This record gives sequence, structure tokens and C-alpha cells, in this order.
Amino acid sequence: MTAPVNWPCEIVGVPKDTAYFEKLRYLIKRDVSLNFIYHILSIMAAPPEVTNKNLTGKYIMSKTLSDDSDDILKLQGVSWFKRRAISMFTLTLGVKHYTDEAGNEHIDVEQTLSGGIKGTNEDRVLDWETRSEIDDVFGAVCGQSKKVKTEEVEDEFLKSGWTEDAVEDGLILAVDWSDTAKSGMKWKAEMTWGFEILNGERRHARRLKFTSSNKQDGPIFKRLYYDYIGPN
Repeated sequence: MTAPVNWPCEIVGVPKDTAYFEKLRYLIKRDVSLNFIYHILSIMAAPPEVTNKNLTGKYIMSKTLSDDSDDILKLQGVSWFKRRAISMFTLTLGVKHYTDEAGNEHIDVEQTLSGGIKGTNEDRVLDWETRSEIDDVFGAVCGQSKKVKTEEVEDEFLKSGWTEDAVEDGLILAVDWSDTAKSGMKWKAEMTWGFEILNGERRHARRLKFTSSNKQDGPIFKRLYYDYIGPN
């Protein structure tokens, strides 16, 4: 399958204000196959200056490298229609990592789907305070976030496989769970963020442990990988 001439680069998840936009537009105009374009997108490693101390930048979730999360979305009560839409679109993250005047560390994530469709924002304060919200996709949820040393993480899957700099800087631990009284659902998602070496490339990664009252045979484990596409 090839991309039509003048096919917008946003379709493959690359915003106009990135260094890769003109290169991909050139490939599209040359009638390069979509498979090759997605291959280009799949080799965008994170530069050494992007670390857990400063995650600011733009990323594309790699569908090629990441585990399929449809089973988790289903257990979270996400409808088939929304799950289908999520599987079809490319997700771009605009990350702003900063410390406020009170000394609290923030990671604000603006999510955009291919075609410029605005997704749900993910704003985290790394202070381990519980915060509640009504999410457009997941409904009523609660969450906590903080930075931790690997030895503070109990689960072996969540604490292993990270780069030396991620271990030294500390992992981002993000825990979310359903607000059962409001949603009628009962699930918990524990996630660690950092960097891994995958196929010789350093990548931003998230590891996920998911449990649900509707799944009695143990937790689900997933790996999610992101391509760095430039500064935010």
C-alpha cells in the first residue's frame, strides 16, 4: 500500500512542527510505501539528553514494538467502538516535564490522535497525592504518581530491564484505579516509566501491570514503547 500524493503527514502521527515532517512529506510525494514510512517511524531513538529528569518532548506510540492492549481496554469497560478507533489511530504525546514554584515535579502529557484529533490529557504531579477525575475513555478514575528507586518497586516486571540512567534518575511510578462507587468497575493499573535498550536503540518505555475483578487468573503484563520525534 502506498500513500497518495499530498497525503498529510498527520495521518501517520507526525505533527507539522517536528524535524521529521518535511522528510516524511518528501517520502509520501515520492509514493513510498506505507510500510517503509512506518519503518522510518519505528527507528526514532530517544537522545541521551532526554531522561527521567526531563522527559519533555514529542513521542509517537510505536504500534509495531508495543504490546496490544485491547484486552485491558475491554476489562476497563471501553466500548468496542472506542477500542476499534484507538487501534486505528496513531497516538502522539506532547510531554512537558517541569517543577513548579512550590517544588512539585509535574509531567503534563497532551495526547493527539492522527489527523489532529485531540485526545485525553494525562497530567501527573509526582507527590503521591490521590487525585480523582472523570476520564473521557476510562470514566471515573483515581491515581497517584511519584518518582521511585528500583528497589522501592515490588514487582519484578515493573522494576527490571531499565537503562542505567533510568535506574540512577529514578523511575516514574504511576498507579491508577477505577473509582468503583462511580463507575461500577474494579481494576488497577500499575505502571513504571523510563528508558530501555530495544534492538540496540534507546527508547522511552512504560511497563504495565493490570489487575481486574473480572480476570481471576492473575495480572496482565504489557510493554509500551514510544518513538522520540523531537522537542515539544
